[in-house]
Amino acid sequence: MTDTTSTTQETRPPAAGWQRIFALVYDPSLWFGEIVGMRGRRRALLSNARGRVVEIGAGTGLNIAHYPGGITELILTEPDAAMRQRLAHRAQRRHRVARIMDAPAESLPLADASVDTVVSTLVLCTVGDPERTLHEIARVLRPGGQLLFIEHVRARSRFLAACQDFLFEPWRRFACGCCCNRPTIDLMRACGFVVRDEQAVWRGMPAIVRPLVVGQASRRPQRED
Repeated sequence: MTDTTSTTQETRPPAAGWQRIFALVYDPSLWFGEIVGMRGRRRALLSNARGRVVEIGAGTGLNIAHYPGGITELILTEPDAAMRQRLAHRAQRRHRVARIMDAPAESLPLADASVDTVVSTLVLCTVGDPERTLHEIARVLRPGGQLLFIEHVRARSRFLAACQDFLFEPWRRFACGCCCNRPTIDLMRACGFVVRDEQAVWRGMPAIVRPLVVGQASRRPQRED
């Protein structure tokens, strides 16, 4: 059973033609990268999901098959209509009980401290306001809650980072807003997260999106005066 809840904001424009096409080609374009490593990373990461789980930017649902059976609730947020349609179909095919929400990561329609696990895989590169998104994740996480993530990031190699900078705009247009050079771990720490991550390589994908970080983050404990 899959429920779909709409929380559409009036300021968000409808999906453009390329966004609809991108939703269709998204899975095929990632197929080789999934086979040679990303699928295993998803499986390993999501085995740590617990309690009430919210996945931001769930896309076409490539994570659905990897959620453990013991979680109490699965909420999948996805603001793009074309992606959301494919997400709902995949959840039904997998017989996965999930609540699908039309909501951007920057504005989650969830109460404060109401979520045990937030999942972000290849999403923080695309959100328009990553700082706001991270603060929103911190807001909905319960004390002791966790953010599980796989993100491609700015390269450590000066040459590859320069290539990311040079190709930033054409890649962003092609990949519907994806920022190939975003320093996501630095942003997480600046937004008050304690981060445990490891470097990886997204094999089978263009070089400018191969540098990956995989890990877990939690809200930094508040200091008492």
